Amino acid sequence: MQFLTKDIDSKLGIDPECYQHIYRNNKGGNIRKVFWVVVITMLVSLFIPWTQNIRSEGSVTTLRQEQRPQQINNIIAGRIVKWWVKEGDFVKKGDTILQLAEIKDDYLDPNLLQRTEQQLGSEQLTIDFYKSKVQATMQQLEALENERELKLRSIDNKVIQTQRKVQSDSMKVSALLNEMSVADRQLEGATRMFEKGVIPLTEFERRKVLHQNVAARLTTAQNDYNNSRQDLLILQIEKNGTIQEYAEKIAKTRGDQYQSQSQIASGQGKVAKLQNQFDNYRIRSGQYFVLAPQDGQVIKAKKSGINEIVKEGEMIVEIVPKQYQLAAEIWVSPMDLQLLSLGQKVRFMFDGFPAIVFSGWPQASYGTFGGTIIAIETNRSDNGMFRVLVTEDTTERKWPPSLKLGTGTVSFALLKDVPVWYELWRKINGFPPDFYDDIESKKNVKEKKLDKHKL
Repeated sequence: MQFLTKDIDSKLGIDPECYQHIYRNNKGGNIRKVFWVVVITMLVSLFIPWTQNIRSEGSVTTLRQEQRPQQINNIIAGRIVKWWVKEGDFVKKGDTILQLAEIKDDYLDPNLLQRTEQQLGSEQLTIDFYKSKVQATMQQLEALENERELKLRSIDNKVIQTQRKVQSDSMKVSALLNEMSVADRQLEGATRMFEKGVIPLTEFERRKVLHQNVAARLTTAQNDYNNSRQDLLILQIEKNGTIQEYAEKIAKTRGDQYQSQSQIASGQGKVAKLQNQFDNYRIRSGQYFVLAPQDGQVIKAKKSGINEIVKEGEMIVEIVPKQYQLAAEIWVSPMDLQLLSLGQKVRFMFDGFPAIVFSGWPQASYGTFGGTIIAIETNRSDNGMFRVLVTEDTTERKWPPSLKLGTGTVSFALLKDVPVWYELWRKINGFPPDFYDDIESKKNVKEKKLDKHKL
């Protein structure tokens, strides 16, 4: 075959040595060796340990909400008079940021506080006057009651005297009635004796005169008795009239007292209302100067000019606190949420800080920072993810001191170590990463709880 080839080459004018350099016929190669080396290397790499992780994105924030950037809103509507700071300035707590002026008609009076205070003083004086009137009315009531008691006692004394007089007159009438019955018998005997001629006419007339005198005295005694009884009735009527008269006077005086007390209550209501208005005006006047609530930097001014109108509750500027403790908020999908737990370690890459990351081999990564999960929200956010708060891991190197709020982050929550082939198989099938709890750490926690319980 070779001879035939050479003959053909010689006929075609081809140099045999050139032919040998161009074609590799009947020569051995290294391709097969390289192929098997690659295959064996790939098979060996499939059994290399791979650290499963959950990758998520987020940003730098603060551990406590009061340390995060906050809006400064004005309480009252007003007109900007003067800016005391500019964007980027650092302020201390209580520093003035801007000054406002009134725009509402109800508060434009420059002497509003003084006039409201005068109204308050006038109402208070009115209350004092009515209190004095109530005091005078109470004294008048006491005087009327004392006067009533004195007059009723006087009438009672007269009633007692009249009752005694009635009793005396009654006894006189009884005595005269007895005397009259004797006089009647004597006159009747004298009449029979005169008719028989036993006694003279003079004696008969004398006895008749005596009888008439007794009858006259009896009539007088009866009249006195009737008059005494009439006087007693008049005194009783007078007593009832006196009671009624003073009852009306006392009722009228009490009515004046109650009216004055009603005026006092009404005045106290007006005083309370004016006091409320005065305090509101005083507090409102203190809202003309917008102050910094804490130390920090002023950013994002929403108003830029003088005489611009600011509505109630509208944002004026935003202030970034000076002192804060950094943390990172990351967003985790619902599928991966169950793989996270409090205290779990997380690796971070921060925007602007170069890092070399091998997600499956965290030991070989460079430039990453450590963190610890401290909070996992139990409610899904609007973006369909769950928010996780991570703080700095104090056992590793510190986070960069120049790290700013809002810096983007990429985090890796480290899970279980598995072979590379298993990780490829899991991702091809769409299975979640393996989840396990640290059994040793749980045992240590239980032992600590038991020791505390024993103590």
